Amino acid sequence: MARRRGCPFDPPDELTEIRETRPIRQVLNWDGSRHWLITRYTDCRTVLGDSRFSSNFRLPGYPTTGPAQIASTWRSFINMDGPEHLEQRRVLMREFTRRRSEMLRPRVQQIVDNAIDELLAQGPPADLVSRFALPVSSLVICELLGVPFGDSGFFQDRSAAMLNKTLSREEINDAREQLRAFLRNLVTAKETAPGDDLMSRLVHERMHTGQMTSDQIADIGMLLLIAGHETTADMIGLGTAALLNHPDRLAELRDTDDPALIANAAEELLRYLTITQSGRRRVAVADVEVGGQLIRAGEGVIVANAAGNRDPAHFTNPDVLDLHQKARHHLAFGYGPHQCLGQSLARVELQVVYGTLYRRIPTMRLAIPAGEVRYQHEMLIYGVHELPITW
Repeated sequence: MARRRGCPFDPPDELTEIRETRPIRQVLNWDGSRHWLITRYTDCRTVLGDSRFSSNFRLPGYPTTGPAQIASTWRSFINMDGPEHLEQRRVLMREFTRRRSEMLRPRVQQIVDNAIDELLAQGPPADLVSRFALPVSSLVICELLGVPFGDSGFFQDRSAAMLNKTLSREEINDAREQLRAFLRNLVTAKETAPGDDLMSRLVHERMHTGQMTSDQIADIGMLLLIAGHETTADMIGLGTAALLNHPDRLAELRDTDDPALIANAAEELLRYLTITQSGRRRVAVADVEVGGQLIRAGEGVIVANAAGNRDPAHFTNPDVLDLHQKARHHLAFGYGPHQCLGQSLARVELQVVYGTLYRRIPTMRLAIPAGEVRYQHEMLIYGVHELPITW
C-alpha cells in the first residue's frame, strides 16, 4: 500500500480505513493469494501471542513477502516454532538481556560521541545516514558479534539487497549466499582465534560440544547482523527526519537531560514510525477466532503492526508525535514468543543517539527541501536512503 503523498511518517490511508471500518478482512498479496489483514492493536497482539499461528514460511498458506522468500534456503530461528524456536532463542537470550545491554551503554556512548566528532570535523553538509547512522549501528553490532569493522561496507550492501523488494530473486539470493559465505569463514576463523564476542562463544560453547553446527551459527550471525544494524540505522535516520519535521518535539528532546523523557521519546518514535512496513506474517495451523472472525487452519495472516500502533482504542491521539505518550507497549518489536530478541540493545542505542546527537549539534537542519528526501518505499524496512543535513 502506497503512503499518502506528503505524509511519509504515516501508514497508508487504506490501513486506517480498514481498521476503522472492517478491521479484519482479506487482502491480496503480491502473488494474487488472499490473506487476512489484522489492523487493531488488540487483535495484533492476539495473533502474535498465539502459538496456533506459525512463523514457518514454508507451510502452505503462509503470506510470503516475495519470490525470493519462497526460493530461500536460509533457515533462521525466527521462522521456526515451538521447542525448536525456543531452543535456539535460549542460546542467545543471555546475550541480549536488559542488564547486559545496559552494560554496553558506556561503549555505545563512546561510539556515538566518536561518530559525532568525525561528523563535526568533516563539516557540513553531510549525509546523516552514511556518515553517522550506518557507522554507529554497524560498529555496535560488529563489536557484539566479533565481525571486523572493516567488513561493514560488505555486509551493509548485502543486507540492503536482501531487504530490497524490487530486486530479482536471483539478486537477493546471491547477496544472501555471499553474506552466508562470509560468516562461515568467520566461524572458521573463530575456531582458531576466538575473541570476547558472541560468535566466538557460540563456536566454543555450542559447536565444539556438538550442540550446533557451523552453518547454524553462521545463519544466526546473518540474522543478527542484518537485524542488528539495518533496523537501528533506519530508526536513527527516519527518527531524525521525523523530529526535523516536528521542530518543537526536536527542541524538547534536545534541551532535556531527563533520561526518562529520552527513553520515552525513543519508544514513541518506534511506535509512531513502525519501520517494519510489511507487517508480521503468520499462517494458522488450527482454526482460531480473532476479534469475532474465524480464521481456518492453512489461512495466512498479515499483522499490520503500523495500524495497531496508531489504534486510538489503545493510544491517545495516535497520529500525533508526542514524546510523553505512554508508548512502551507498542508493537514495533512485535509481541509474543517471536518478539525482537535484540530490543534491549536497540533501546540503548536509540536512547544514546537521541539523547546526544541533537544536543551536540543544536542547529541541525535539513540541507535540502523536505520534499526531496528519498524514503525507502521499496524496502521491507522503512527509512530514508539519505538524510542531507547542515548546521
